[in-house]
Amino acid sequence: MHIRPVAAVTGALVGLTAFSLPAAAAQAADHPHRPVTVAHRGASAYAPENTIASINAAHRMGIDWVENDVQRTKDGKLIVMHDTTLNRTTNVEELYPNRSPWKISDFTLGEIRKLDAGSWFGEKFKGERVPTLERYMDAVSHNHQKLLLELKSPELYPGIEAQTIKELRREGWMDRQHVKRRLIIQSFNGDSVKKVHELRPDIKTGFLGTPAVADLPKYAQFTDQINPSHTSINMAYVSAVHAFEGAHGRPLEVYTWTVNDAATAKKVAGWGVDGIITNKPDVVRDAVKDAGFQVPAA
Repeated sequence: MHIRPVAAVTGALVGLTAFSLPAAAAQAADHPHRPVTVAHRGASAYAPENTIASINAAHRMGIDWVENDVQRTKDGKLIVMHDTTLNRTTNVEELYPNRSPWKISDFTLGEIRKLDAGSWFGEKFKGERVPTLERYMDAVSHNHQKLLLELKSPELYPGIEAQTIKELRREGWMDRQHVKRRLIIQSFNGDSVKKVHELRPDIKTGFLGTPAVADLPKYAQFTDQINPSHTSINMAYVSAVHAFEGAHGRPLEVYTWTVNDAATAKKVAGWGVDGIITNKPDVVRDAVKDAGFQVPAA
């Protein structure tokens, strides 16, 4: 079991039942390191999510970390999209009206390439396309950004873990520098996270969710992060997670989502989270900067 001092865990467990938030000044003093700001599906409050336009918007803001979602087409190609269906963020219903429920896995890459993935967000993004993972990685590399990659619903796509790693290798992202400093792979599916760890133990991984503290030891065997919704945690939970050592022998981290306002960003930063995933990365970055948190060491 990867575990840090027992007293820390015990105190955190007690705190989960009765917790009151300290003053902002105390928060800053207790947690001096500024959490990483991660652009959720790119700067998705300002450009259509999971598109090249969205990560470019984050780049213009000076945001290093972007998050995306990877899925697989009918003909086995990897694309970047959040929903398992195409209709919310493209014009698929217009182009293919008789193919409800418009599942990604029912469409070939050639068909998906014809879709407009920008007009739903705004006229200026008309013609924006659903990117392949290859094209997306080219843009991330060009921008010198870092990637929090989510395997979305991997239970629908057997073998997607190995396929994604293979694609990342083709894009030059499996060398030591990228794996150590520029890449995290996460999923809501614990078995998928475990599979990534088995295939490439050097890759940093994250589990999306809020496991019970009693279950953290089993997650710590194959993951480096516990990444919960900010609405499901408090300072005591963050401390409890930090009390365990993850798969690489360092304290488990907490990247929380989806925080889009300054007040909440300051609150969760005060709880000691290591990263904040947000649709408005400029707002979050500026909020934690203004609160006086220090930039974490590389």
